[in-house]
Order: sequence, then C-alpha cells, then structure tokens
Amino acid sequence: MKYDFTSILDRTGMDSIAVTPDEDPYGIAPVGNIKDGFDLIPMWVADMNFPTAPTICEAMIERAKHPAFGYFGPRKEYYDSIIRWQEVRNGVTGLEQKHIGYQNGVLGGVLSALAVLCSQGDNVLVHAPTYVGFLEEVGQMGYHLIGSELVRDENGVWRMDYEDMEKKIRQYHIHTTIFCSPHNPTGRVWEREELEKAFEIFERNNVYVVSDEIWSDLILEGHKHIPLQSVSEDARNRTVAFYAPSKTFNLAGLVGSYHIIYNDYLRARIKRQSALSVYNAMNVLSMHALIGAYKDEGMEWVDELRTVLTGNVDFAYEFIKNNFKGVEVSKPEGTYMLLLDCGQWLKEHGKTLDELLLAGVEVGVLWQDGRQFNREDSIRMNLALPLSRVKEAFARLKQYAFV
Repeated sequence: MKYDFTSILDRTGMDSIAVTPDEDPYGIAPVGNIKDGFDLIPMWVADMNFPTAPTICEAMIERAKHPAFGYFGPRKEYYDSIIRWQEVRNGVTGLEQKHIGYQNGVLGGVLSALAVLCSQGDNVLVHAPTYVGFLEEVGQMGYHLIGSELVRDENGVWRMDYEDMEKKIRQYHIHTTIFCSPHNPTGRVWEREELEKAFEIFERNNVYVVSDEIWSDLILEGHKHIPLQSVSEDARNRTVAFYAPSKTFNLAGLVGSYHIIYNDYLRARIKRQSALSVYNAMNVLSMHALIGAYKDEGMEWVDELRTVLTGNVDFAYEFIKNNFKGVEVSKPEGTYMLLLDCGQWLKEHGKTLDELLLAGVEVGVLWQDGRQFNREDSIRMNLALPLSRVKEAFARLKQYAFV
C-alpha cells in the first residue's frame, strides 16, 4: 500500500483521550486499571489509530506559514471540494454551494434541525440500538426518543421493522426521525430498496428526516452508501443531511462538519437556528484540513483505509465466531465498530458484563460498555488499528477475558 496503516502510532502526550481515558470529558471511558506487563490498546472511543492522509497536514502547514489568522469567510475551494467529493464518492448531482452549510459538529447540527422541526416534548423516532450521543443530548434538549428495534434476519443482518416504525409513528404522533446511515452502532449499510420503503412511510405520515451520514465514507468492501436525499424527489426535500471529514480522516479534534439541505425553507431556518449560539463558526485550519482531505490523494487514502478496515473486520468476526462461544456478532458493512452481544456467554459462565469489561481492561484492551447504547450485555469495539494490534487484543481477550 502507498499509505501507512501498519505502524503503531504513539499518541502519548498528543492530546488523545483514546490513550488517556481518565481525561475523558464525556463519561463513557472504560473503567479499571491496566495490570503491569500489558500495554494499552485503544478500542473504545470512535477515532482511528492511523496517521491521517498526508495532504491534510500539508494543507494546514501551508496555510499556517502565513502569519495572520483574522476574521474570514469560507473560500470557494471549500464548497467546490465538498461538491466534488459528494459527486465522485456518492454519485450526487445538482449539489450547489447554497445547499451547503457549516456546522461545528454533526450532533450539534442534528439538535439545530430538531429545534426547527420539533417542539420540546415532541417524540422523535430512532432505530435501536441507538448512538449514545442521541440518547444523551437529544433527551437533554427536551425531546423524547421512541426506539424502533432493528431485528436480525436469519443471516444475522440487521433490518428495519417497517410495520413497527409506522405503528410507533402513528401511536406517538411523530413527525421527525433521526436516521443514521450507515447505522451506528450496528454498522448496517442500508440498501436503496430499504430506504425507499422507509421513505414511503415517512411521506405517508409527513415525517421529516434528520440524517446522520458522518460514517458514509467508511463503507466496507462489497457495499455502497446511498445518500438518503438521492432516494426520491420527496426524500431530497424532506431530508436534512449531515456529513463531516472527521470520522473519515480522524479529524474530530479540529472540529467541523457540514449540512446539505435542498429545501430552501428548512435551510434558512436551520441556518438561523445554528447561529443562535454565536459559536457555530468555522476554524480556518479546519477549513484547510477539509480541502486537503478531499483531494485526489485523500480519495486514494480512503480507498486503502477501506481495504484495511475490511480486513480487520473479517479477522475479528471470524475470531469471535471460532473462539468466543456464546457471543453473538453481526458483521458490520460500514464503520469500524463492532457490537458484541455477550448475553449468552455471561449466562453460561455466571459472570456480569462489568466483570467481563474489567477483565479486558486489566489486560490493556480498552473497549466500550454497550449499555451506553441501551444494549444490555453488549460491548462495542473499535477496530481502526493496525491489524497486528487487533490480533494482539483478541489474543489477550481469549486468554484472560473469555475464559
């Protein structure tokens, strides 16, 4: 490969909560202390342990050579980069600069959209299991999340329950849904037919869609992301979509995402709502990071990354199936996160989830409590590491945790 996905990246002292969980400001870090003789393998918070695409650093360094960082507006190159990226990567056509707007983060954008589409106290439909950020932040803003459980088919693939979705939309008088595509935490990449069926329900019941598509670049081999706004003309006008280079290129620390909204009325209202905090403003280096990321070299880097992540997922999935009897896992089709259902294993071994989580942490495998996603007896694992570290982590789990 042209880019480096094998070196073990030392992030010590480089402002990373992945390797300093005691500094976690979100309250989701693994609990416990690592025993002597084991080094730390970060597999909890959803960021990557690879050097990012070189063009990102180059773009920021080049801009930093100029010794002035005053007030500024996004340059045309910023918008052109997004338009080109969406066209080349996702087949999007008809996207114009006016449809694009800056957001400090996808979650903040989702909250701004909800403030426009809902009143406090309204019910909002989500698929369960549900991203921890939605569970915490959306509820704190006064909305009630109504979960429609995803169900696994005979092949272990997570599917939408359309009958349950429509039943709950009508029962709870829902007019807004938060849609995660690809889905977090299951890693499901929705097919066009599935999205078409969902939007038939949304159109029939006048439900607006707030679409979190932050993982849309990280689709594993053999699958393809379908932007929700491309499903139909109604979906184009019914959907508010949020994207970011942060998950794709590991840029969360730089802050910066963007929305795509074709509906003129919704775009104007959400833009105004986002500005009310006064702090929804772009950082100049974040802008140049996106421009650097969305170059041809960035596309090439992402293609190699997808191959690496596909290999990591294949290894982890087969290892679990062959070695951890009683642990259920569905192979994700996108993202780099794995969701383990440990309920049967815990029952057979007379252990609690807390005991299992601690057994992993004590040997340096920092993984995430699945109850944060309202998934009892589950564990979430980050596989965005060099394959050598993934293999080492699972060897430790086999020897010390799943025993």
